[in-house]
Amino acid sequence: MTTNRTTTERTDSRPQTAEARPRLPVLDLPSAISVADLADLMGIDPVDVIKQLMRFGYMVSINEVVEFEVASGIAQSFGFPVKAPTPEEETSQGSVVLTHEGEDPENLVERPAVVTILGHVDHGKTTLLDSIRNTNVVAGESGGITQHIGAYQVRYNGTPITFLDTPGHEAFTAMRARGAQVTDIAILVVAADDGIMPQTEEAINHVKAAEVPIIVAVNKIDRPDADPDRVKRQLAERDLLVEDWGGDVISVPVSALKGEGIDDLLENIIVVSEIAELKANPDQLARGVVVEAQIDKSKGPVATVLVQTGTLKTAQNIVVNGLKGRVRAMLNDRGKRVKEAGPSMPVEILGIGGLPDAGDTFTITPDERAAREMVEEWERTQYVERRHGTLEDIAARIESGEVVDLDLIVKTDVQGSTEAVRSALERLNTDRTRVNIIHMATGAITENDVMLAAASDAVVIGFNAQPGAGANTLAAQEGVDVRYYDVIYHLVEDVERAVNGLLAPETRDITEGYATVRAVFNIGRRGRAAGVYVNNGRISRSSTIYVMRNNKKIHEGPIASLKHFRDDVRELTNGLEGGVVVEGFQDYQEGDILESHRIEEV
Repeated sequence: MTTNRTTTERTDSRPQTAEARPRLPVLDLPSAISVADLADLMGIDPVDVIKQLMRFGYMVSINEVVEFEVASGIAQSFGFPVKAPTPEEETSQGSVVLTHEGEDPENLVERPAVVTILGHVDHGKTTLLDSIRNTNVVAGESGGITQHIGAYQVRYNGTPITFLDTPGHEAFTAMRARGAQVTDIAILVVAADDGIMPQTEEAINHVKAAEVPIIVAVNKIDRPDADPDRVKRQLAERDLLVEDWGGDVISVPVSALKGEGIDDLLENIIVVSEIAELKANPDQLARGVVVEAQIDKSKGPVATVLVQTGTLKTAQNIVVNGLKGRVRAMLNDRGKRVKEAGPSMPVEILGIGGLPDAGDTFTITPDERAAREMVEEWERTQYVERRHGTLEDIAARIESGEVVDLDLIVKTDVQGSTEAVRSALERLNTDRTRVNIIHMATGAITENDVMLAAASDAVVIGFNAQPGAGANTLAAQEGVDVRYYDVIYHLVEDVERAVNGLLAPETRDITEGYATVRAVFNIGRRGRAAGVYVNNGRISRSSTIYVMRNNKKIHEGPIASLKHFRDDVRELTNGLEGGVVVEGFQDYQEGDILESHRIEEV
């Protein structure tokens, strides 16, 4: 009731009775809005909005941006009905989640399937792509596909199929991490003579996380040591049961080098796409995804895009996140100029005012003004911190009463540790929460692991596993939580606290400075003191001191006394001499190093 009274006070002349109060308008909130704009939209003093945010547990200023869920709760607390952003509005902020809700079914038409080929290196992905590309070009096209644009289209029995020519599951997942789910079907290539290898397993986990249909192409069946049954057995061990063995995963034997089985593979792609009933509305402004982009010396920024819905035409205004421009020209995968591109068609376009990233989404706007407004809105949303789920987030969500899954990517040092960690984590599952291990392997934590975590909103756990080159930097950029452990008890304890909503804040040990012991003094009954010279940083009265001898820590404790000559001081800084007494320690020796540490909560 207090909330309604506050709203009434802000409208001055409104009567206090509910019967006489007019119905408040429905607020059409975007997916992110500044506190100032939210207050202006409701006609309420920003100070009152900030106070309400504080009551909800959010400490924000007037210029900070809050997400829809927060803004919606605040608006409703003031009595305003709220309308959620539409998929079209969300698209303008970088997320392509295509739905057909609200559209007339008569406007939807079938579209070609978009297929990505994944698998282990040297298992024949490139050869398979080349075999499909060279033997299935459109009738009448001489020379086939003349340029590489990262995607191409073939026709089989009159049905078009679009293939994304990505460098593997890294690009596949990079697109998903940026909100672009572009693949309809994944082809998993497994060599019949090699079986499932580490990259094959990674690809399986990436595709499972994307939740798209899988077709397994068992390649190199022409090899004398080929063993397709071993591949099927290995797939079954990873919860991929092929149709031959009573499952629902299609398996096709092929020889990419000799062109055998290609027709069967394409036939199965068409069958899967027909079952999926892939449709789109071509009679609207286009939306889609950037597959790749580069700077051409003569053309400027050139981007390969995949149209997902609508029809892309030349001379239209285009927006890609914070970039805008006009489509000056379009080329298809055969290097020919085209004037328009429908759903699932890849084209190379010129005219974007900058270089977008793979996975960025594009939107066509009706005019220049709309494009400019969309770019400005996108720039405002960048104030919202991009952060994926952390163990603290999981704990907070569970404590608030939500039922959640905790998705983990686990890397260990040896295979023996893998099963021990898996068993310990799986025992944490309860009726309210579940620990899902979406990828588990041995070795260092790689950039691929971080990208999979970003795409799946997962937490990366390393058990005696060190980060590979660039993994920590990428994790910081993508907002991925990466945890390192060397004791399995600590690992399980942190995850258990997270799923029980009890995880304490993470702490970090900060080294503030160090000093060298130059003399040792007797101080009567109190024992002995160390005369020190501060070599670097500072020694603070509140510090914890590590006594180091021959690069080994021999004692750790707080400071009992800190002096500069005869005066008690709060700290000694770089270049000063003084006396230090460490609580619980008297065996000082000249040359010992006293390291000053403090614990900081993150």
